[in-house]
Order: sequence, then C-alpha cells, then structure tokens
Amino acid sequence: MSEPVPVLPFSWPVRVYWEDTDAGGVVYHAGYLRFMERARSEWMRALGVDQLAFKQATGLAFMVRDMQIDFLKPALLDDELSVTVEVKERRAASILFTQTITKMDGCCLVRASVRVACVDIRRMRPAPIPTDLIPEPAP
Repeated sequence: MSEPVPVLPFSWPVRVYWEDTDAGGVVYHAGYLRFMERARSEWMRALGVDQLAFKQATGLAFMVRDMQIDFLKPALLDDELSVTVEVKERRAASILFTQTITKMDGCCLVRASVRVACVDIRRMRPAPIPTDLIPEPAP
C-alpha cells in the first residue's frame, strides 16, 4: 500500500444570487447543499477526474449516502462565500468529507460531514473505489 498523500482542503468560491435565497434575501437551506455538491464536483475535476467519462468507462458513480449539517449563521444575497472540501476518511466504497461554507471574512456559516458512496449504477449497489482515483487522506 502506498503512503498517504497529504491533501489540503480544497476551496471553491461561490456568490449568493437571488435564485439562492428566500423572500427575505437569506440563502434557502437547500442552496447550501448545491454549493457543497458543486465544490465536491470541482474538487474531483481538480484531481483530473472527468465524472462523465469515469461513469461511462466503469459504470460507477458517487452518491451521497449520509449528511450531517450544522447551520451556524445565514448567508445573504450577494455574499461571497468559500466552500471547502476535505477528505477525512476513505473506505473501500465510500469517502467521508468535511465541508465548510464561510464568508470571505472567515466567518463560518455551515459545517457539514458528508459520506459519499461509490455505486455500481447498473445494480445500484456499493462498489470499490478504484485505488488510483482519489488520494488517501494524511493521518
């Protein structure tokens, strides 16, 4: 087994638009899920993983299995945010991420723990993650 690769938290910028908010100009709770999903997708792209090509070549895809979210403070219309992605644990068929959403001034708005499963989409069953696809987190 190879040595774990140190992986720094990945960060993706997001701006809050009208479509992300409720009538009061506050980000609707489901909007944070979209922000985190986009950040995980961009994290994979930064690793060189083309998710569509991966799915077509292997019949595998990643799906959210479990999520725990702490909504600490609201994001508002036109806020500039940073969404982080960090691998906390990698199992044979799943990855546990920690994700945060912060304002550019460093104020943390959301903390989340997200477990994503690798799934054989034909059978809709868990499948091993290819070992060379995603680096192991550093201990």
